[in-house]
Amino acid sequence: QLNATAFDVKSDVSALQKIRDMGGLELVMPGAFAATGDCDAAEFAGRTVVEFNLTGESITLPTGLAGDYNAMTFSEQIPGPTLRVTQGDVVKMTLTVPDGEATPHGNDMHASQVTAVPAFGAVQPGTSKTYCYIAEVPGVYKYHCSGVN
Repeated sequence: QLNATAFDVKSDVSALQKIRDMGGLELVMPGAFAATGDCDAAEFAGRTVVEFNLTGESITLPTGLAGDYNAMTFSEQIPGPTLRVTQGDVVKMTLTVPDGEATPHGNDMHASQVTAVPAFGAVQPGTSKTYCYIAEVPGVYKYHCSGVN
């Protein structure tokens, strides 16, 4: 159904012509991602800021059985540290990848509603990236590495 006009695409061979006659299709979807920007933006003023600093590091973990397990971690933890905020707080997330790390790391934090790429993307060894967002959506969310763009 398009603009209150219904037709069966399978049985109506003129379906494409009807779409043309209506002026084409305009797909309208709600904004999937929150706006990103400078952490000093006016929209963040007056709110509680919760800083969440992570390091993206590879470590070797003993399995307790035979051998070790090489793991990419956040701040040498699996799972990574827990971030707790109150709805309406500003989360200021900084990810640092130490020099000598074999691969870039990234951060995709689902609650932020910020697209990891291109807003955040891979953090190269020896660098850091920071982004801010308002914790608007209540719930429990995961975050994970998204470091290869």
